[in-house]
Amino acid sequence: MTRHGKNCTAGAVYTYHEKKKDTAASGYGTQSVRLGKDAVKDFDCCCLSLQPCRDPVVTEDGYLYEREAILEYILHQKTDIAKKMKAYEKQKRALRSEDRLESSSEEREKVEKFKKKEGSIVSKPINPFITVSPSSSVTSATSSSSASAAGESSSSGFFSSSSSSSSLPSFWIPSLTPEAKPTLLKKPSKTVLCPMSGRPLKMSDLITVRFTPMDPSLDRVALLTRQDRYVCAVTTDTLGNSVPCAVLRPSGAVVTVECVEKLIRKDMTDPVSGDKLKDKDIIVLQRGGTGFAGSGLNLCAKEARPVMQA
Repeated sequence: MTRHGKNCTAGAVYTYHEKKKDTAASGYGTQSVRLGKDAVKDFDCCCLSLQPCRDPVVTEDGYLYEREAILEYILHQKTDIAKKMKAYEKQKRALRSEDRLESSSEEREKVEKFKKKEGSIVSKPINPFITVSPSSSVTSATSSSSASAAGESSSSGFFSSSSSSSSLPSFWIPSLTPEAKPTLLKKPSKTVLCPMSGRPLKMSDLITVRFTPMDPSLDRVALLTRQDRYVCAVTTDTLGNSVPCAVLRPSGAVVTVECVEKLIRKDMTDPVSGDKLKDKDIIVLQRGGTGFAGSGLNLCAKEARPVMQA
């Protein structure tokens, strides 16, 4: 294919490149782009600040954080949980008061109904010295009942119209529709979760990490400007995203996984501190990748857009 082959529009075949180009320009369809090396976090960078760590700590799942950043995150999550718990308790008290009011109103209605029934049983005393014709009594009763019904209907119509006009719901606002109900808050969990793994996280679970610099004579600023900054504490191999690393819990030293498999697992002893190791004391660091291959990460970014369907 020549240099201008991709831009050639005289062909009879709708090529893949033309389809991809038209999809990107149309604004429809999901787009996927492969991330390069610049978009991948380095192994010695914090998962929150994405900057090289000054005082690094690692979780039991192998995620590296700056101590200041992760402690600030934990404190922020605790204050947020306290606010949510306070709002939940307030809602709980409001619901209890509403239940009490409803129960008291139901009792009042029952009492009023009982009084009406009992009052209707008692009749007015009849004067034996006055004779009342049945026709006049019927006509007077019907006239009084019709007058009272007319008055009630007029009054009820007036109040209903005024009340309906005053409490007319805004049907175009979802929260003011007659069917809309207030959203109830759920009881928040008091557990702080790790921002990367989503598992419970405590301050006591954080393990201090001690990287071995390649050149101890360099200061921190000069060390950060270099591409290869740290080496294995045992074999002095250069560490990077392409090299699987592990942290030893007793000493906090960072070594390569190859060193762990070939040397450390033979006697399960920390070569820096001399302490005995267990399987849980060897924490594999989560690394980003090299841009060509990812280690546990998806290097393909996707953007969901509307889809045109025929």
